[in-house]
Amino acid sequence: MRYEMLHPGSSSLLKVYLDYGETIKAESGAMVAMSPTLDVGGQAEGGILKGLGRMLAGEKFFFQTITASRGAGEVLLAPATPGEIYPIELNGSYNYTLQKDGFFVGTSGIEISTQMQNLTKGLFSGEGFFVVKASGTGLLFVSSFGAIHAIDIPPGGEYVIDNSHLVAWPETTQYKIEKASSGWFSSIKSGEVLICRFYGPGRVLIQTRNPQAFGQWIRGFVSPGSSGGGTISTITSLID
Repeated sequence: MRYEMLHPGSSSLLKVYLDYGETIKAESGAMVAMSPTLDVGGQAEGGILKGLGRMLAGEKFFFQTITASRGAGEVLLAPATPGEIYPIELNGSYNYTLQKDGFFVGTSGIEISTQMQNLTKGLFSGEGFFVVKASGTGLLFVSSFGAIHAIDIPPGGEYVIDNSHLVAWPETTQYKIEKASSGWFSSIKSGEVLICRFYGPGRVLIQTRNPQAFGQWIRGFVSPGSSGGGTISTITSLID
């Protein structure tokens, strides 16, 4: 499968070229435009139980499928939030763990499922008790809020990352959740209550913006009981 990244940055667009008979899956609503030889549909891959599991992990119940059913063609796809798109090639020897809404597009050999975290990570990681797991063989595309930055942690190395900035990391890369500072009060004052300490080797993908902090920033401009239309329009124009 061939692909091309268009308009890199906060307005990223992914162009995928499909040969006759090829199929890709994407997050619901990702298709922007496509050739008339392609068909778009929806499916709950893995059945109802796996679909419900994806919902518990913050993903959609249904995938969007695009198939070159009447000949070769191209499709343009865009994520729901302003941010970057990043390709990951999986060869079947390792899996990736993704943040909520991190999955964007995958080739037919990529499987998106869920796995349950332990109690501590489920309560404090910010991802809940279920996380998204990408496995199989093929190309996986993840999306972010803001730009995506790759951090390569060497064997025996460590790196501290705010959990709200995580996008994806290899399943084999170990991490634990800690207070940002030595005490809870100091952590709260710092604005960084919890962090994830990752241990190499592994490549961890992070996003340059924090969606939770951005949501709180927007709410600060909208007074209770107000539609906030003018303010929201102003913020939207600033993002664009």
